[in-house]
Amino acid sequence: MVKVSVIVPVYNVYDYLSRCLDSLVKQTLKDIEIIVVNDGSPDNSQEIIDEYVSKYKNVKSFIKKNGGLSDARNYGIKRASGEYIAFVDSDDYVDKNMLKKLYSKANKGNFDIVVCDLDMVYNDGSFIQNVSSNLDSDIEKSDIKNYMIRMYPSAWNKLYKKSLFDNNIYFKKGIWFEDVEFIYRLIPYINSIGCVKDVLYHYVQREGAITKTFDNRIYDYIDNWNGIIKYYKDNNLYGEYREELEYCYVRYLYATFIKQATNYKDKNEFDNAVKCAIKNVKKMFPKYRGNKYFYKSFKGIYMVFFNKIIANILYIKNRNRR
Repeated sequence: MVKVSVIVPVYNVYDYLSRCLDSLVKQTLKDIEIIVVNDGSPDNSQEIIDEYVSKYKNVKSFIKKNGGLSDARNYGIKRASGEYIAFVDSDDYVDKNMLKKLYSKANKGNFDIVVCDLDMVYNDGSFIQNVSSNLDSDIEKSDIKNYMIRMYPSAWNKLYKKSLFDNNIYFKKGIWFEDVEFIYRLIPYINSIGCVKDVLYHYVQREGAITKTFDNRIYDYIDNWNGIIKYYKDNNLYGEYREELEYCYVRYLYATFIKQATNYKDKNEFDNAVKCAIKNVKKMFPKYRGNKYFYKSFKGIYMVFFNKIIANILYIKNRNRR
């Protein structure tokens, strides 16, 4: 068993892939395997993958029919032999010490997950913005519920103990925002999280990436969260996490989803999105304003008073910026 399995899904990233794989083969932690999953990419990415396979024994290539990012990650998980698993998107890259620092932390403290900070790289590195993981110290089981309401829900700035996946938690296929859906279903099985306060993951902001694309799939936010609530109820977890789920549900619908919806050019489309968000919140959590978490931050207060008038103000402000 190797120490870390790194899973790299590949689809249409020819211009970025070499930088990504370079950052992985140069890791100072040597006992790793790099599982590269070509998800039916129509470009010449496989040529680059083949070059790395021929040069480095720990690079493993798999080619599969296109099934999307979640399907490629799941494919890699099932073939991973590492004690821990990491995910790196193929248009991103990492610090050469990332896996060594995360693994050392995980191994020393027997953490289920270890989290690091990241930066967003714009315009081929011409501008870099540091981003906190929203975790400043190690946390145990008793604090994980509090972490739910403020975590940075990405899959890739973390190291996961492989045994976590024994709980049959995988990425949901065919959706956008799969990281959020995955992380929140994983939370109940995590007993401890380690923190490394170093910027080790470089998140490349490129045109054409899912996070830079906009269409009606933003409604996956609502479908995903309805599914998360159902998962907690079906697995008898809802009672323990109800307050945190309530806060997160409303936050994603009234903040994240509405912010995305302001990109609609057609005002009627935006109005329909607002109606849908309000309808779902009223159905799922009609008394959410009694939740203590909403009174601990400005964002929480915003959600307490959220209504169609506030939504229209946000839409006008975003339209003026375009």
